[in-house]
Amino acid sequence: MRISVAEQPSGRLTEAWRFAVGTGRFDLALRRDYQDSLALVQREIGFRHIRGHGLLSDGVGVHRPYSYRGQRHVRHAFGYVDQVIDAYLDLGIRPFVELGFMPSALASGEQTVFWWRGNVTPPRSHTEWADLVRATVGHLVDRYGLDEVRRWPIEVWNEPDLKDFWQDANPDAYHRLYEVTAHAVKEVDAELQVGGPALSPGADDGWLPRFADFVTDRAVPIDFVSRHAYTSGPAQHVPFGVHQTLAPAQRLLEQFASPRRQLAGTALGQLPVHITEFNSSYRPDNPIHDTAFHAAYLAPVLVEGGDLVDSFAYWTFSDMFEEVGIPTTLFHGGFGLLTHRQVKKPTYHLYAFMRRLGDQVLARGTDHLVTRDDTGRIAVLAWAPVDVTGRDPVDGHTVRLSLPVASATARTAFLLRSSVSEEAGNAWRAWCELGRPPSPTTGQLDVLREAAEPARRHTSLPVLAGRVELDLHLARHEVTLAEVTPVTDETPPWWDESRLFGHEPPATA
Repeated sequence: MRISVAEQPSGRLTEAWRFAVGTGRFDLALRRDYQDSLALVQREIGFRHIRGHGLLSDGVGVHRPYSYRGQRHVRHAFGYVDQVIDAYLDLGIRPFVELGFMPSALASGEQTVFWWRGNVTPPRSHTEWADLVRATVGHLVDRYGLDEVRRWPIEVWNEPDLKDFWQDANPDAYHRLYEVTAHAVKEVDAELQVGGPALSPGADDGWLPRFADFVTDRAVPIDFVSRHAYTSGPAQHVPFGVHQTLAPAQRLLEQFASPRRQLAGTALGQLPVHITEFNSSYRPDNPIHDTAFHAAYLAPVLVEGGDLVDSFAYWTFSDMFEEVGIPTTLFHGGFGLLTHRQVKKPTYHLYAFMRRLGDQVLARGTDHLVTRDDTGRIAVLAWAPVDVTGRDPVDGHTVRLSLPVASATARTAFLLRSSVSEEAGNAWRAWCELGRPPSPTTGQLDVLREAAEPARRHTSLPVLAGRVELDLHLARHEVTLAEVTPVTDETPPWWDESRLFGHEPPATA
């Protein structure tokens, strides 16, 4: 069935999908490969904020206690912080600040998480923790200016409902940490944005309402609510990787919607909601992240997510990420849109395609989104349906559209189509066909980067009665961007294509 797209927009496409993106731990941003990858992402996608763990962990060196004349003192050092944030701002991206984890010299215990050992215990002194928060936030304001830092959301901790990330997953201890932290932030400036609690997808339905009751009863500042969303099942471990079942992508949207559902009627019910992490698998070593399937799986989430939340941050922009150790191969199932050495994955192109969409929404469906920009260019994002079990993949799918052309004089339109699928724009597939080299040679990297580019084609389409008929035949796991632009014909009157090879012009009567 052909869908006739209306000429008048039905709404606006929000930028919630690129408000923020995730990253590996804070100090990884000091590496060249990281900065090269982020520069590429910013040129072609352009995220607004970036969030990661470890700002206050030992590797960044902010909290530096020392003894002088028999007294304990603390020096706050921001050399690494400045280098990273300077680089972020130079690339046009702002921090989404996560306050954590606990500096070891301030920690009340020795429990850590990840290969790089982020401490996840409460502070042994909440007074010293508040001093650390005030010093850190105050330094940011002094260096970057109050107007700038007011635009940076400040989130308190990460997934305190999980024992891996917060000792005993103790809500009372987290509530105290949040209260102390939020007040410390507001002591620097009352208009700075502070929020939480950055809950995991597995948090029970009582966690967020209890947090809301606590901050309301005690008049604790809160400017936004945050949580995370993933859809994978238990990890089935293999050497240097995992495999997992997946729930349908709709489950991500349900998780996006849950904070507002749980907070309806409370004092927090109208606050902005930020999904500060989302992906399919919560593991950084699941090969599903590298596949064409993954792009088609997430396409409807990017299209619909902005209707439910103020932002949703893909976790993460790069495979520069070491929570379970240093990766042993180029493609290893990392979270990133890019591998190390800037090889683009199909999901990278999904985001790059989103960047090309207009802001006027003309039509939406279960397999497509039609937009228009102020120049009259129509951009269609379409995707093939997926089977999350992998048992019955969909081979062949067609989206048929009748598009309005915003030109009274155009007789043709130019179609530019870019696609990724199992066969196109799929560097992971090329890497498999190359024999899965753990550390590709320079020549192999060149091959992979070429294989990662979308298939592109173009043609001229007739405009009839102010409309263009567009048939998009989609291969397995294909995501395609079709851009339709009305043509103003400026061909000179002497042009005759039949003379391209030197033939004489036809005789005239």
